[in-house]
Amino acid sequence: MSPYDPSAFPPFAVTVDLVVLTVRRHALCALVVRRGEPPFQGSWALPGGFVRTDEDLAGAAGRELAEETGLCAHDPADPGAVNGAHLEQLATYGDPRRDPRMRVVSVAHLVLAPDLPAPRAGGDANSARWAPVGELLGRREESESDAGEQVPLAFDHALILADGVERARSKIEYSSLATAFCPPEFTVGELRRVYEAVWGVALDPRNFHRKVTGTPGFLVPTGGTTTRQGGRPAQLFRAGGATLLNPPMLRPEV
Repeated sequence: MSPYDPSAFPPFAVTVDLVVLTVRRHALCALVVRRGEPPFQGSWALPGGFVRTDEDLAGAAGRELAEETGLCAHDPADPGAVNGAHLEQLATYGDPRRDPRMRVVSVAHLVLAPDLPAPRAGGDANSARWAPVGELLGRREESESDAGEQVPLAFDHALILADGVERARSKIEYSSLATAFCPPEFTVGELRRVYEAVWGVALDPRNFHRKVTGTPGFLVPTGGTTTRQGGRPAQLFRAGGATLLNPPMLRPEV
């Protein structure tokens, strides 16, 4: 058997791209950065970058998230950390033509976070902003562009974003992941608005309240109340220990 010859195989690079989703002003929004360097200089893109030789994929995703936006990924080893973003691997994209510079394989990650302030751009990103996913995916009737003009996302990032949005929409049906969009203590109404924003539908408040409070391990009362939404004091909850919901929160047909 002949020895392995690395030079016999064409080189390629590995990147991480981040689908960062949050709910702002009752709308599902994604984080985009305006590219400061070629290719696609000046275009909006998902945050991300090349994986370094001394880091794993999750480490690269966390580093890029912090460098380009100022956001931090939630550390599972530190459950007491606040403002941490949920991060999970989404999918791998390897079309030979996806990057004009060279053969690049991207491992996309999905990031979910509560309502956050305007992000801080860094790295090779000139600016960063939250944009409604309807605007970014071409459904202009569902959103108002703060740029006044819709610009296609760079690379294959529209496909990656669409896959990330669908992952979030399907996953909150059977898992407690919707609470990742909420602050540590939240009301049932606030959680309902997360489902409405992610799914893009209106839900009956009474039926929703009955379902989420009747699902074992989903929500835990904190004993407190809040009037931050106006009206009568609303009971506060925190996420329970359940990771899978039984019965699931099925998405309404639209």
